[in-house]
Amino acid sequence: MSSNPRTLYDRVGGDIAIAMLVDRFYDRVLKDTELEPYFRHVPMEKLREMQLEFFSAALDGPAHYSGRPIDQVHKGKGITSRQLTRFMTHLLATIQFLKLTEQEVSEMYSRIGLFGDSVIDGSGEDSE
Repeated sequence: MSSNPRTLYDRVGGDIAIAMLVDRFYDRVLKDTELEPYFRHVPMEKLREMQLEFFSAALDGPAHYSGRPIDQVHKGKGITSRQLTRFMTHLLATIQFLKLTEQEVSEMYSRIGLFGDSVIDGSGEDSE
């Protein structure tokens, strides 16, 4: 038995689970009429690669995120807290699909959610 506890990345299923999560997540997001316009001109294969790195790094996996800082990537996009909430709701539903323990779902959602404030654009108007 190893003295090191397995990482969250390992516990959720590693590369295969994260790849499935990213695919299912963006399938959901791209079907959301309020969120889809933000992705119309985004090269999805590149986004998928960056998200695989991001999720791996956030869950203590082997990959290191090599993309631009989260706040820079989203700056000027007009993303509101309402849209972030929709995005995170899709994330939670996708994570729950993986059939993890309640603790793993909570840990995973919390770690990704830490970056939420970085995507909200201060220049965007929030209607709610």
